[in-house]
Amino acid sequence: MTEIDTSKPHPARMYDWYLGGKDNYPVDEELGRQMLALDPRVPVMAKVNRAFMHRATRWLAGQGIRQFLDIGTGIPTEPNLHQVAQSVAPDARVVYCDNDPIVLAHAAALLRSAPEGITEYVQADVRDPATILQGAGKVLDFSRPVALSLVALLHFITDEDGAHDLVARLLAELPSGSYLMMTHATSDFTPEDSQAATAKLKAAGVTLALRSREEFTHFFDGLELVEPGVEVVHKWHPELGEPIPGQDDGVIPGYGAVARKP
Repeated sequence: MTEIDTSKPHPARMYDWYLGGKDNYPVDEELGRQMLALDPRVPVMAKVNRAFMHRATRWLAGQGIRQFLDIGTGIPTEPNLHQVAQSVAPDARVVYCDNDPIVLAHAAALLRSAPEGITEYVQADVRDPATILQGAGKVLDFSRPVALSLVALLHFITDEDGAHDLVARLLAELPSGSYLMMTHATSDFTPEDSQAATAKLKAAGVTLALRSREEFTHFFDGLELVEPGVEVVHKWHPELGEPIPGQDDGVIPGYGAVARKP
């Protein structure tokens, strides 16, 4: 098993700290507190992203989607994607993927599937789509529609690292009727704070590639956006879930969308 590097912060563990979890280290908390000093609403943003995943999964399962590939899973925080999907469709199949060994250490929590369904975990980096697809293909039937979940992930991958090519590569393996669900942080609303946050993260070895609404929308080229299209995260089908306390007390600097592969 890959050793956990506690000398530098990791986005999955910082996210866990924002959500009030215990599976993080002092280095994650230290950088997390620096982010809070720039914007005290960072934990609200983390919870809003997670709530989007719940709503989008609920919507997709309601459309008949029975297979989900969740990349950048993060440390388990209930309800997890498979619990939401299987509450609507007990026979849903879910494959989780992350590159942080601490997520692997908690993978058992992700694998408590409903008896009728299946959940599995693949240890891999999003920059290695071949490994992800190979592992996921052992559980998912790529001749049937799959929902690809990339929630709060792509803003850690630059264009230079091939972010758009990675999404295209993953979608290329999925058939017509599949979906892409994504959220992404932006500097559209808070340019000065975003610049400071990007600099602090870079100094700690964490890349943050904030994108505009137009740049985010580019990930969905060739796909059919589900109404209401690209929207501020908590405003995407709010009727499908409970509001997050504090989500309306200022700007949530992020977008979310779901789109169908024709």
